Amino acid sequence: MKKSPKVVYITAGAGGMYCGSCIRDNSLVTGLEELGWDTLLLPLYTPIRTDEEDHSVDQVFFGGINVYLQQKIPLFRHLPNFLDRWLDNPKLIKRVASKSMSVSAADLGAMTLSMVKGEHGYQKKEVGRLVHWLKELVKPDLICLTNLLVGGCIPALQRELGVPVLVTLQGDDVFLDELQEPWREQVLAEMKQLAAAADGFLTFSEFYRNRMSEMLEIPPRKFSLTPLGVHVSEFERVRKQRASREPGQVIGYFARLAPEKGFDIMVDAFIELAPKFPGAELHVAGWLSEKDNAFYREQLSKIDAAGLSGRFVHKEAPDGEAKLDFLSEVDVFSVPARFVEPKGLYALEAMACGIPFVAPDRGIFPELVDRSGAGLLCEPEDPKSLADSLGGLLQNRSEAAETAQAGFAWLEENGSREAMARATGEVFRKALSEQG
Repeated sequence: MKKSPKVVYITAGAGGMYCGSCIRDNSLVTGLEELGWDTLLLPLYTPIRTDEEDHSVDQVFFGGINVYLQQKIPLFRHLPNFLDRWLDNPKLIKRVASKSMSVSAADLGAMTLSMVKGEHGYQKKEVGRLVHWLKELVKPDLICLTNLLVGGCIPALQRELGVPVLVTLQGDDVFLDELQEPWREQVLAEMKQLAAAADGFLTFSEFYRNRMSEMLEIPPRKFSLTPLGVHVSEFERVRKQRASREPGQVIGYFARLAPEKGFDIMVDAFIELAPKFPGAELHVAGWLSEKDNAFYREQLSKIDAAGLSGRFVHKEAPDGEAKLDFLSEVDVFSVPARFVEPKGLYALEAMACGIPFVAPDRGIFPELVDRSGAGLLCEPEDPKSLADSLGGLLQNRSEAAETAQAGFAWLEENGSREAMARATGEVFRKALSEQG
């Protein structure tokens, strides 16, 4: 029997938060394994947190503690390996990541620049450790990175391993735009050099391909479009529960409770919509960071001032069965993000549950709605437009049902975990054949 190529997918932990990229990467590797691929999911920074079975290895490179100390204190750039291994211990990183840590904008910019510089940055020792481990112990045939911001190691990987190195682009621009100057331009300049060195890129939409092609000066021929996917059967219980109950007027929001995710836009839309729908409720769940506590309290004050506290339900960031319980109560769904969304995984999860959704008319969503026939679009950052669209679905049950049915039918064929894995596997095979 012909041996399956060894693929290493390098993902990035998000410090204990649920992260859409982590969840997507974990699901992709699971799907590839189900198709017979020999895969290894390797975390950087922190262990990943996912709402499915975690398929990543119990090892972390570029551990967040170590990276920070090497950035700030020269001594830590020369520690012996046994101390590096202690600092990169996943259990230690989890304990530290569970605490609230604040990094200034200047520190974040400087550290990001150092990371994308790779062997020429303060974390060059970490590049060497990663490359040595992959070369001597894993011996991959192909490596795929979760984004270009972790791509400082690309030149060393290509030089020492001689294998194709691909990059998934799924939010690099969002992070880049949060950096202050002069860091943003310096980081972007380094990323352009890394992009020129990479063997290929994966994106989920034509919009994002065009956006990143222009931003990073990447020729379109280096891009492959692959679908975003979810494990459809995971949400079967939700579909059955929703089908067995009478439709209600619960509006659902499942994402970080943060300005960039448009939580305040959702609150304003609910306040606009509530007088017209006396039975409507807003149910929200998601990660709340310490830096967003004041913002969150401000939203609660607006809800209280509008006399709607009794119609607002907040559940802590649920995982597993608790997430499904939350979604089973929802009748319409939206995450009106402020940034231009490159993925929109939450829209696919709503489709898998048979829940109609409303999304901003930009980013990946126009393509997703056009292809699937699912969901409605509203004006970005416009609470009244969002309220009108949500209200239309609550009022017109037949339209809501048709939208949900169209979304689920399309998802089964085009947006499943298997469809995502098959398409990504074809990209990997092509890269391997070209390398050979």
